[in-house]
Amino acid sequence: MFHCTVCGSGECRDETVDSVFKVDGEYALVNGVPAVVCRRCGERTFSRETTEKVRLLVHSDAEAPRSVPMRAYDFA
Repeated sequence: MFHCTVCGSGECRDETVDSVFKVDGEYALVNGVPAVVCRRCGERTFSRETTEKVRLLVHSDAEAPRSVPMRAYDFA
């Protein structure tokens, strides 16, 4: 049973999301990641298997098939 760790909602939906991960000081965009998303607040949760697959992917020596420019801002 789903229970959101952010807002406490019990309602969720399965989605495929794009997510940015910080790896060794650099950002990596991973498209098409399966996630459970809270219907109330949008918090994304990844299964243990998905998390391990992303970890192996972003830490591999394989060349990323493409790169995208990203704007970066400092809040302060």
